[in-house]
Amino acid sequence: MFSFTPAVSFLVNCETQEEVDGLWAKLTADGGAEERCGWLRDPFGLSWQIIPTILSQYLRDKDPKKSQSVMKAMLQMNKIDMQQLEDAYHAV
Repeated sequence: MFSFTPAVSFLVNCETQEEVDGLWAKLTADGGAEERCGWLRDPFGLSWQIIPTILSQYLRDKDPKKSQSVMKAMLQMNKIDMQQLEDAYHAV
C-alpha cells in the first residue's frame, strides 16, 4: 500500500574509503541498487546517501575552481571514491 521514495533518505557520513565500501556492499547486496552521486537503494527500497566527510569539505572550499573540479568528479560516480575526489581537488 505504501512505498518508499527518495524524498526520504538516510545520510551516512564516512571517514574512510573502507567505511564507504563496506556500507555500500552491505546495502546494495541482495537486491539493492546503486544510484548516482553516493546514493543507493537498499533491498527494502529505502534510499541512502553514503558520503565521505571530505566531500563536504572540498565542496565548501573557498577556491571555486577546486570545489567545481570536485563536483564534476563526483557527478561521474555512483559510489564515491575518495581518491578520485582528492585527485580532482589537487588537480587545480
